[in-house]
Amino acid sequence: MADLVRLYNRFQPDHYNIYLDVSRKDKKFGGTTTIYGNASDTKIGIHEKDLQVSSVKVDDQEVSFDVDNDNQVINVELPHTGEVAVTIDYTATLTDSMMGIYPSYYKVNGETKQLVGTQFETNFARQAFPCVDEPEAKAKFKLALKFDEQPGEIAIANMPETKVENGVHYFDETVRMSTYLVAFAFGDMQSKMTETKSGVKVGVFATKAHAAKELDFALDIAKRSIEFYEDFYQTPYPLPHSWQLALPDFSAGAMENWGLVTYREAYLLLDPDNTSFTVKQRVATVIAHELAHQWFGDLVTMRWWDDLWLNESFANMMEYVAVDALEPTWNIWETFQTTEAPMALKRDAVDGVQSVHVQVNNPAEIDALFDAAIVYAKGARMLVMVRALIGDDALRAGLKNYFAAHKYNNAAGNDLWDALGKASGMDLQSIMKSWLEQPGYPVVSAYVEDNHLKLSQKQFFVGDGKDQGRRWQIPLASNYDKAPEIFKDETLDLGDYDELRKANGKPFRVNVGNNSHFVVKYDDQLLNDILDNADDLSAIDKMQVLQDLRLLAEAQQISYASVVPVLKKFADSHSNVVNDALYSLAFNLTKFVAPKSDEEANLKRFIRDLSAAQLDRLDLSGYDDEPNEDKLTRPYILKAALYGENPDFIEAAHALFQDHAKDLVSLPADTRVFILANETNNYASQELLDNLLTQYEESTDPSYKADLAQALPALKDAKLLGQLVANFEDSSVIKPQDLRAWFAGVLNNNEGQQFAWDWLRNEWQWLEDTVGGDMEFTTYITVVSNTFHTPNRLAEFKEFFDPKLDTPGLTREIKMDTHAIESRVQLVEAQKDAVNEALK
Repeated sequence: MADLVRLYNRFQPDHYNIYLDVSRKDKKFGGTTTIYGNASDTKIGIHEKDLQVSSVKVDDQEVSFDVDNDNQVINVELPHTGEVAVTIDYTATLTDSMMGIYPSYYKVNGETKQLVGTQFETNFARQAFPCVDEPEAKAKFKLALKFDEQPGEIAIANMPETKVENGVHYFDETVRMSTYLVAFAFGDMQSKMTETKSGVKVGVFATKAHAAKELDFALDIAKRSIEFYEDFYQTPYPLPHSWQLALPDFSAGAMENWGLVTYREAYLLLDPDNTSFTVKQRVATVIAHELAHQWFGDLVTMRWWDDLWLNESFANMMEYVAVDALEPTWNIWETFQTTEAPMALKRDAVDGVQSVHVQVNNPAEIDALFDAAIVYAKGARMLVMVRALIGDDALRAGLKNYFAAHKYNNAAGNDLWDALGKASGMDLQSIMKSWLEQPGYPVVSAYVEDNHLKLSQKQFFVGDGKDQGRRWQIPLASNYDKAPEIFKDETLDLGDYDELRKANGKPFRVNVGNNSHFVVKYDDQLLNDILDNADDLSAIDKMQVLQDLRLLAEAQQISYASVVPVLKKFADSHSNVVNDALYSLAFNLTKFVAPKSDEEANLKRFIRDLSAAQLDRLDLSGYDDEPNEDKLTRPYILKAALYGENPDFIEAAHALFQDHAKDLVSLPADTRVFILANETNNYASQELLDNLLTQYEESTDPSYKADLAQALPALKDAKLLGQLVANFEDSSVIKPQDLRAWFAGVLNNNEGQQFAWDWLRNEWQWLEDTVGGDMEFTTYITVVSNTFHTPNRLAEFKEFFDPKLDTPGLTREIKMDTHAIESRVQLVEAQKDAVNEALK
């Protein structure tokens, strides 16, 4: 495929009239699209993909055209430049790729039905209608939609329906927006409605396979999120309604289509009577994320995909800002620390990782930009740093000015820094350039030399990395006033250590609160001072100590064996963030032990002992009005008890399973997945597999299905795992959107790893054909690289993926993941003896 050519430079659309006639029965649709716009050249291009174009008219006159399928462009010769109206007639096919216009499948009372929806990000609007399919090509859209309508069915879109005439649904004209945000859906749906204080209509839509009560939680969160953002942004929501739609088949998690946000069912619907606290948090943050986009991404859109972070990083931060305001007792920023921060730190430490702002030179590379750990997690962490630096008053004032200056148009990263910089009086652009344009992050070394407290910075790598002398402007967030707010030099001398320690009366620390994107390496003197006073640390700061020790051990800057004794020091903490870091470190030790070996038995005993007291404290079912920290801590403890083969847990969990055997969905939602996994681990049978797999197929409860999808791949019977893998390509059992989680589960199971790895290699073409257009396709490679840690697996990985290195969109992922496995193999070989000695 050729390098990118920007069609907007030659033709700037202003308005689209789109007519679509969709037949679900025939899986086809026909359309007529008229594009009104300004042509600066007589030779223009209009995007299409898989459209059968029958005619092109310019100002109602037929003109010649040719279709360049390789570059997905209709080339049109115009009779003149200036204002033109281009009308294109075409037909196309509905596919099951979850891109463009596509059907979702679901069952009601045993009958299979279809709900047709759309997914146009990144550049799939061209599969539905000819367009200049680039973010900068904003226009207004008027949609007329006809379909093989059945009694009781409805159609929804970005804007309200204005009339239905001769079976055609007409929708109001949109505001100026990018093509990838256009959306519509039709079928047999239920809905619940409310209205915000400012009069915005808010609705939640789903199929009738779900109980009506499953829509209530989302409706409440959506309404309150919009009200929060209108106040925080000091900018009104610009559309008359905000619909939230759960699609049974959906490749992404959710999509911020303006006025019609689409979601996976698992990220919108939940049973208010039996859903885990974790799932409620996840659903709330996903909704808040997508509604943050209605301003940041929709009202103001990045000019080109290289500034994708401008949309996603900001929405990723704002989901936590919003939910923290809506539900302050949830302490949602702790979830940010246990999910976003470690994901960003892990990925960003691999040499070859992309920067947050990255150039796009090939259309196939656009989807590869959606790196959750970088554009979402690191970008959000970067903005959390900015928020901590400038404060909320300056943040809100800057955003208000940003929206006022760029609404209904496009912006670049510098526009945001200019607005926030003026509001705060800080040169944010120069500070943030080092974080935006450079890949990776620094390790700040703090050490005492000649009795002087000193700091230095250099790039941090897990595994080999080429040090290119990069420097960052680091918000230090120190607990000593002598440390500067921004550390931008290679080294820094803070002065006499004894005097500083005495004057401050506490151990020296930097990155207090863990809001800045760097790792701290203290020398032994400073680290021991911190550990000796660990009881004085906040939960976040305890977590950060463990997090940084884990990363430094992964990078072989300290010995993994030296970390083992430290774990016991934090084992009694009731904090979920501390336990997250503690058990992340403990389970990282599994790579040093061979399956079914004496060393593995030692590790199981170590983790069993580490978690025993907490298991006694926290029962399996939870109790009314228990602290949220206990709800969030319990999963770490139960996972440890399951791995450590704690007999008390195994027996109690089995008894609970038997008590609920006739209605497993009624198991306590906060612990259900561990009760199920205990059965698949310790009581596996053909009957159990058949029972749980049937329940997975038949259940409409998204969180229960997710629990089953975690528990079934944990089977310890190789024969049963082989049967499970045989279902990977049967979409009536496992939908393609859910397959990656099943694959990862079996791959991480020692008994099933060979089945999963063989399946991926043998069925790669099927996988590419099925989800190859999906922005998550490359993450199958990441899943493999996160698991493999032996020389043999490294050799097999390279043998299979090296021939694919030149595939656009896969190159960076394969290189990085090869490097990640190489680093892990090297680490294991170097340190396994010392680690296993420490575990004895």
